[in-house]
Order: sequence, then C-alpha cells, then structure tokens
Amino acid sequence: MPKADAGSLEFEDIQHFLIHRSPALAARYEFLTFREPAAGRAWLRAMTEKVTTAAAVRSRQLDTRWVTVALSWNGIRALGLDDHSLASFPEEFRQGMATRAEVLGLTGGNHPEHWKGGLASADLHAIVILFARDVLERERCRVEHEKFLSQCQGVEMLSSLDLEAIPPFDYAHEHFGYRDRLSQPAIEGTGEEPMPGSGPAIKAGEFVLGYPDEEGPSAGGPRPEILSRNGSYLAYLMMEEHVGAFRDFLRQHGETQDEQELVAAKLMGRWRSGAPLVLTPAKDDPKLAGDYQRTNDFDFGKMDPYGYACPLGSHIRRMNPRDTAANMNRRKMIRRGGTYGPPLPEGAP
Repeated sequence: MPKADAGSLEFEDIQHFLIHRSPALAARYEFLTFREPAAGRAWLRAMTEKVTTAAAVRSRQLDTRWVTVALSWNGIRALGLDDHSLASFPEEFRQGMATRAEVLGLTGGNHPEHWKGGLASADLHAIVILFARDVLERERCRVEHEKFLSQCQGVEMLSSLDLEAIPPFDYAHEHFGYRDRLSQPAIEGTGEEPMPGSGPAIKAGEFVLGYPDEEGPSAGGPRPEILSRNGSYLAYLMMEEHVGAFRDFLRQHGETQDEQELVAAKLMGRWRSGAPLVLTPAKDDPKLAGDYQRTNDFDFGKMDPYGYACPLGSHIRRMNPRDTAANMNRRKMIRRGGTYGPPLPEGAP
C-alpha cells in the first residue's frame, strides 16, 4: 500500500462509517462467528467488494445502502493471522469488552453474563453493519446476505438486531424523545468544516489509524501496517431505555407538562427538540434546534460557568465539557447511534 502524505486521507481505503453519516432510516447489525478459517477468509474477501468506502460516498449521492464490516481480535485470530501480528494489537483490543467489563463499569445488570445474542462470547468474530435508506432496502439486503451466508459453510450468524426510525419521529430521535445526532467532531482532511461552536477540526489520527494525532506523529500500530492503516477501533454497546420509568420520574418532579419538559431538558442539557439550555434556558426553541449554524455555538466556561442554565451534571456537560476542560481534542469518539424496538405507548409501564 502506498504511503500517503501525513495530511491526506486515503478515502478509498477508509470505511464510510468512520467519515460520513449516511441518510439512513433503517439499519441492521449482524454478529457472526467463523467456524473454519478458510471459510471466514472467503466470506471476508467477498464482503470487501460490498463495503462502502468514504470515497464512494463522496462521489455518489443516490446510494440506498451502506455496508461496514468490523472484526474482533478473536475474529482476526480465527482467520489464521500469525501470533506475532496478533500480539502487536493493543492489550485492550486483545482482551475485549467482556473481559474488561469491570474496568468499564459494566457491572450488576450490565455485566456480560446478561448480554444478549452472544455478544460476550469469544466466538463473536465479526459485525456487519448495514445502513439502509428505508426498511424495504434493509430487508432486501438481509435476504441477500442470508443467501450468501448459506453458501459459506463455516460462517454462522450468532444473532442480529434491526434498527429503524421510531414514530412519531422520522429521523434522529431516541425513545426518550430527545433529538439525536446534533454534534460530532470534524476530522481534519475530510474537507468538512466544523460547525460554529464545535472548535477546530481534529487531527485525523485521533480516529483513523496511521495518521498524526493531536500530539504528533502516529504511534506504532499493529504489524504489518496494512492490518491497521486507515482502520479504527469500534466499541459496540447495546443499551435499553426504560421509557416508562423515565416518564414516571418526570411526572414525579413536574406538576405540569411544561415543568416535566424542563426537568427532561435539565437532565440532558438540551430541550428534547435539541435546543441547548445555555442559549434558551427558559423555554424550548425548535427553530434554534434546527439551525445547525447556531445549535452548537455555545460554551460553558464563559456563558454558564456555574450551571444555572445547563446543570453541571447534565448529560451534554459530562460528555463534552467544551471550554471547561483541558485538551478537549484528545480522546474524542465518533458515535453512530440508532434505535431498536417499538415505541412505548403513553401510559405503559
């Protein structure tokens, strides 16, 4: 693989999932295991032809499906990679999330013994992530991949999870009713301009392996370099939202609908429309929420240092302290969230 200049990104070798958010209204995650190394390699070889690259997304506007493939360390080992290369991966990746559960705070009801679909198993070797423009396209893709898997003796599906937009929302809301997908870091070299209030674009090496990060040249990665360059590390987390309990909490702490909405906003740091409390603390402003030039254009240190508008313990202050913490361009994450399961009717527990 030719070595690119430090400032240029090899979009043709980067999966779209890392650089671009597709306009998908449905998605599907499939969790696979390789029973035979040769079968796993054959499956992966075929899937590389179906993976959507960042270059493809940048050159096409009418795609209806976007495919991403991720491998666990156990999956790479199951494909037959040599021990020397396997040992060159970071310890955290080699151990996996289930082994590191206590360090990650995944205890009690969140302990791996409660994880569904084989997600805590060492047999989880690969994840196929399908984003589709609508449910019909997702179903077409599901049928195609299941047919292909039936021809790959030695590759099996452990489980799957379908995701889609939930009514009454068409896009980018989660089950508690909050608007999602409002802020993501801009990556230097993608040509994407940061939204006002988001700070400067972040060095590509913070997200993409093989490039300089905020502290300088990239650290040594897995060997040989082709194993890691233009890749990244993905953490998959399946969460349950207890919507009935959330609604009960709001009713317990707010007598009127307006008071309940304010409690919900104080918990998040934004109104459920997405409008930030720092900019509109007294009432919701859906017009502000829909204006991407303004909805992230705020800070905490100068505009709300004591948390009178946006509480210090609110979700957005803890997830992104902005100007109240040092070196905020380090260790950021790109999140690709989605909703699964039907909406909970009003009044249901």
